[in-house]
Amino acid sequence: MSNEHAETLAWLYGELARLNLNYGSTGNVSCRQGDHLLISPTGATAASLRPEQMVRVKLGGKPETGTSPSSEWAMHAAVYESCPDAEWVVHTHADACTALACLGEPLPAFHYIVLGFGGHEVPCAPYATFGTPALADSVRRTLPGYKACLLENHGMICHGRDAAGALAAAVRLETLARQYMLARAAGRPRLLTEPEIADARLRYRSYGQPVSA
Repeated sequence: MSNEHAETLAWLYGELARLNLNYGSTGNVSCRQGDHLLISPTGATAASLRPEQMVRVKLGGKPETGTSPSSEWAMHAAVYESCPDAEWVVHTHADACTALACLGEPLPAFHYIVLGFGGHEVPCAPYATFGTPALADSVRRTLPGYKACLLENHGMICHGRDAAGALAAAVRLETLARQYMLARAAGRPRLLTEPEIADARLRYRSYGQPVSA
């Protein structure tokens, strides 16, 4: 086990609680380690979690005897197996994401930042019982091509190339979901048109790049 990775996972889980994206023992975090993943243990809380409690699970396999990884380890494995660029994974029960997921709806392109997750929307994976292979399969079918998806009647899951990126994706998605739900409460949000989406995608290609003199 990489001590550095384990320490970063503990930090990441703590940040999710500090930012009110998780509460109690909800949610879980992991990172890819070659043909294994390193994941937070079952029943973890931000106050009690220690780096040495992280659990290694072989991708495509099962937890080693005697280990107690998060019950959602198969869902995390499905992300790594279906999304080659995923290195760190965050799963939360954040309020706005969960509220939208409980409507069984995707997050549409009401704002151009939604496009940064990979498509015209952030999709919603069909419901399956938590901690089951069926939920892992639902995510495996829904997530490829996207940086995140909602989990119907459950929460959300996202990934990044590093821990900070995965955390930023979770914060960004929760912010967008909250803004969308506020807009829906006030009326009917206007969604971006196909030409507007195309223009925004072109803009994203150079966004944040230095401008030559």
